[in-house]
Amino acid sequence: METINKIGRRKTSVARIYITAGKGEILVNGRELNEYLPTEPLQISVRQPLVITNELANYNVSVNVQGGGITGQAEAIRMAIARALCEINPEHRPALKKEGFLTRDPRMVERKKFGRSKARKRFQFSKR
Repeated sequence: METINKIGRRKTSVARIYITAGKGEILVNGRELNEYLPTEPLQISVRQPLVITNELANYNVSVNVQGGGITGQAEAIRMAIARALCEINPEHRPALKKEGFLTRDPRMVERKKFGRSKARKRFQFSKR
């Protein structure tokens, strides 16, 4: 199997992954997954597509991720892995789609407008 690369996005995070046949190692920006993402829920979130398709010990994943916070980065990685698994084996698609791993989450931070303190919050009104 050759290397397959895919992109996943969430908010302002962009994850580029390179997936190859291997023993199940996941490297994020040159570091181990548990070192890069310190909390257990985020690590579980990244591994979910591999667990659902029973491919956890079959592929090595190398990730370059940038932008956003750690939660957005974790979900961007999850989306990229799910896309790669669909390309490797199209039979995985229904299970991954049912879990929502192939759907791009479009929610982003609304931009700040002029004349306001934040996107929608107004400055304090003073009558006198």
